[in-house]
Amino acid sequence: MTFDFPAFLVLASFLTGGIWLFDALVFAPRRRAAIAAAGGRTLTEDGRPLIKEPVLVEYARSFFPVIFAVLVLRSFVVEPFRIPSNSMMPTLLTGDFILVNKFAYGLRLPVLNLKFLDLGAPQRGDVVVFKFPLDPSTDYIKRIIGVPGDVIGYRNKTLFINGKPVAQLPLGTYTGVGSGREMTGARKSLEHLDAVEHAILIRPNAPDLPLGCQVLAFGPIEVPKKQYFVMGDNRDNSNDSRCWGFVPEDNLVGKAFAIWMHWDGARDGFPIAWSRLGNGIH
Repeated sequence: MTFDFPAFLVLASFLTGGIWLFDALVFAPRRRAAIAAAGGRTLTEDGRPLIKEPVLVEYARSFFPVIFAVLVLRSFVVEPFRIPSNSMMPTLLTGDFILVNKFAYGLRLPVLNLKFLDLGAPQRGDVVVFKFPLDPSTDYIKRIIGVPGDVIGYRNKTLFINGKPVAQLPLGTYTGVGSGREMTGARKSLEHLDAVEHAILIRPNAPDLPLGCQVLAFGPIEVPKKQYFVMGDNRDNSNDSRCWGFVPEDNLVGKAFAIWMHWDGARDGFPIAWSRLGNGIH
């Protein structure tokens, strides 16, 4: 069973805030009245509190601001994620800890996922975190290749958008490190996706579609309304829209924008790659 952290934050906020509010409206006035009746004394003769605030209320008052602040930040501002696989190499590596902008595409209510403020639309080239359409309890990260209305094709390791090939600039042979060593020897290229330039990895001898992927098997496909076509930058090692189809707009979590930590136990020597800390995601 997957732990639903947003639901936990909402429930914890309601419980702690509700206890604090109920006490402030009902029991706190009675305590103040009791102190007034005692002539303003707050301590007994032996130094103990005359009227003591319940422990439950004390904890609720202490934890509510922290829990609510985390809920607001995580739901509407920024959320951290960890990269668990090599599908976005070389842009993102296994062990990267990233930050995701939660308001880039509009604000949604936590748990209910209802958009109440539209602030923008995803663009080609955006690196996005989304709920996997076949299992919404799992978060995926890929790059948006096609927006609604685009016609997407992929053959001979070349991406086609609306009938035009997307330009690639060869960058040589890739050398992987740590958990990405398996990609050593792949061809590295710079792909130009509208205004976004990003590196991709390709294995020339691998089939265009990973095993079992049939979405593009019979030619180009049009992206429906409120849907997006996504692919991993590690083109021959990515479970993406070529395999299972489109990402609904409601499944989008946010836009990845920065790496704040990298920890990969498979690296030689120290597991932290200091050079990756603070890097932007493009």
